[in-house]
Amino acid sequence: MSDGVFSLTDQLKVRTRRRPVRAVVLAGGRGTRLAPYTSVLPKPLMPIGDRSILELVLSQLAACGITDVTLCVGYLSHLIEAVLTNRADDGVEITYVREQKALGTAAPLRLVAGLDSTFIAMNGDVLTTLDYDALVRYHRRSRNILTIATRDRPIQIDYGVLHLGENGRRNRVEAYLEKPHMKSTVSMGIYVLEPEALAYIPPTGHFDFPDLVQKLLQRGDPVGAYRYKGLWFDIGRREDYEQAVSAWIQEEAGDSPDRRPLNVARREV
Repeated sequence: MSDGVFSLTDQLKVRTRRRPVRAVVLAGGRGTRLAPYTSVLPKPLMPIGDRSILELVLSQLAACGITDVTLCVGYLSHLIEAVLTNRADDGVEITYVREQKALGTAAPLRLVAGLDSTFIAMNGDVLTTLDYDALVRYHRRSRNILTIATRDRPIQIDYGVLHLGENGRRNRVEAYLEKPHMKSTVSMGIYVLEPEALAYIPPTGHFDFPDLVQKLLQRGDPVGAYRYKGLWFDIGRREDYEQAVSAWIQEEAGDSPDRRPLNVARREV
């Protein structure tokens, strides 16, 4: 191996030495945007076909060889444990971390023991066909301390948008766009982290992933974006939940023998 150049043999040796990737699934939120459904059912247990969102997430992780999963739970956690205890055997070993109060999206990671190598952290209400293997490979190849899976998202503005002048023309209208469509690159709620990133999560209090990203950026640490163009539903939004259910029903009516449209991630290691 010369400086900066890895042969295929070198790469295979490195992969052999690497420990299996763990996943931390954040499933403790109240899901207020999906009320009143979530007044009696935690959001990760919302049904998609004959299975819950969380069961689909676990099966996708298992399909990529990720079988060591920690669930950070809080709201209605007893229901989550009851459902997962009685699920079909998928080879996934689940450890539970219980939040006594809402901690945000990043702070629960400080409660998880043994995060001493590359790991995935993700929301428990994400349905996607993302290949987790490809995401982790990209993260390692880019040598990021944190990589965010991203998706371009159209945004409909429900108002007429004015473009105004500057300086002495601040009250002059220069353009008028009626209910424009915009596009933003958004987080999918799926992250790959190196354990060094955990040092920037404070020992107490509420802390979200945007807070962690800001801390890392302030220090100049490499934070990357993995651009994904495939299927992704943010089940925290009622519209996306309804679309996800509709997509499942359409697949059920089709010719697929597996009938699991969202369980298509594949192992490519």
